Amino acid sequence: MGIFGASPHVGRKTVAELCDFYLADAEAGRLVTRRRTQKKASTLAIDKGRIARHIKPLLGQLRVAAVTREDVECFMHDVTEGKTASNTKTKPRGLARVRGGKGAANRAMGLLGAIFSYAVRRRMCSDNPVHGVMRPADGRRDRRFTDAEYEALGSALRRAAAAGIWPPAIAVARFLAVAGWRSSEVLTLRWDEVDLARRTATLGDTKTGRSVRPLSHAACDVLRSLSCSGRLVFPAARGSGDIVMSGFKKFWKRIAKLGGLPPDVTPHVLRHSFASLAADLGYSEPVIAALIGHQGRSTTSRYLHSADAVLLAAADAVADRSTELMGERRMPPQVMELRRANR
Repeated sequence: MGIFGASPHVGRKTVAELCDFYLADAEAGRLVTRRRTQKKASTLAIDKGRIARHIKPLLGQLRVAAVTREDVECFMHDVTEGKTASNTKTKPRGLARVRGGKGAANRAMGLLGAIFSYAVRRRMCSDNPVHGVMRPADGRRDRRFTDAEYEALGSALRRAAAAGIWPPAIAVARFLAVAGWRSSEVLTLRWDEVDLARRTATLGDTKTGRSVRPLSHAACDVLRSLSCSGRLVFPAARGSGDIVMSGFKKFWKRIAKLGGLPPDVTPHVLRHSFASLAADLGYSEPVIAALIGHQGRSTTSRYLHSADAVLLAAADAVADRSTELMGERRMPPQVMELRRANR
């Protein structure tokens, strides 16, 4: 029956009320994504922010059934031009800087389209006014590290500890460079998800669901350099080892500044750079997808329970290239020949 029941006042609902219904159903698990899974708490938090900072201020007072394509186009242009830009206090020491631009408008439009699709299913309107609205390209580039930037990053990481930067934060940056994971996956990684003996990490809750990742020798070296005092591999500077490092972005900016890296070099650029290096080395898209946990991974990868030799070799090759560009070289383990004792 849905959250609305059989109310005769459905046609009078405003966009603000529609957004509240949408979030309530999403939080209750009644909405699923295109992958047929419930929305993650982190995704819901982002949705709430976009609704509160863009959708409600610009469209909230309009009746759902009366919203036109022209209203949606005006909404898109207003967000693009920064009419909803603001600085909002989120917690005692937190500040959300809401910016406009094409990227913000595109993401807000994506959510608005999903909300109106929900409204159509709930018979609050006959069609989706977001459909057919042409969105401008958001100007995103496939940014990757240059060889000089890799070298600068390596230099910064080697000097970061002396600069007083939190050691686990330095380890996060280094792990990102040699693994190509998403920052959120690294920051929430738990020791019980890591199998150093098999060089495998099994992540149970990623953007694309359960994911098995091969760990290169370089990535294992980073993990072995850390203590196991808590559940999290890369804990926050304060509290126990069970608190997520929410301030990594600030640590990253300090590392980037230490290396003289430009402002557009973000942790996500490390992920794209890792994938680009893998492509440079001739690895196929399915292999690259398996290395970094991309949603386009092959169908067979969902049945993997541990990383196989091919993926481990690929992970090693890309990680070794990354460390080489950073001016470092991992020493291979020494094999000692044992002499038989004379009988």
